[in-house]
Amino acid sequence: MNPAGSALSILFSMIMIYFIIGLPQTDSFANISPAIKRPRPYKAGIADARYTNEKPDAWIRREESSFYPIIHKAADKHDVDPALIKAIIMAESRYNPMATSEKGAIGLMQIMPATASAFSTQDMYDPVHNINTGVEYLKNLLTQYEGNLELALAAYNAGPGKVKEYRGVPPYEVTIHFVKKVFEYYRHYLEA
Repeated sequence: MNPAGSALSILFSMIMIYFIIGLPQTDSFANISPAIKRPRPYKAGIADARYTNEKPDAWIRREESSFYPIIHKAADKHDVDPALIKAIIMAESRYNPMATSEKGAIGLMQIMPATASAFSTQDMYDPVHNINTGVEYLKNLLTQYEGNLELALAAYNAGPGKVKEYRGVPPYEVTIHFVKKVFEYYRHYLEA
């Protein structure tokens, strides 16, 4: 092989390695909250499964069943109905553990970084951490609103401050839609 071909071959190999494994890791994420130390897998909004229906139902059923052991363990630990947890995950991320919303909510249960930090969560893209944090947060909201599921869900979506400000479900289209979808999915999972 001639020297030009050899150099070209080395350059091509280096480019392929870069595309396969990426650049060497640096500590560029050191100043980010521990809950989101991993870089986002996609641009914000693209992976936000709440607004897409790309996944066929069969894929979702297969995907969601892989999370059932985690869901049931968290449900038992926090005394929350597993059907409700499944309904929230379906409404929030359609069982996409890498979902990231435009506002920065992360994972299956779409946990905001501030909520993750409040619960000392390490990795919000990890389904175990995400589901446990989401269920613990939901349980706190259910306790705060004395079992009123509608208010707890509204607070889960819009924040407790907004529920207090509006003395009920905030008049946000996204929040109203979220509460409605969770109730629909909840009925579905209860009947399943």
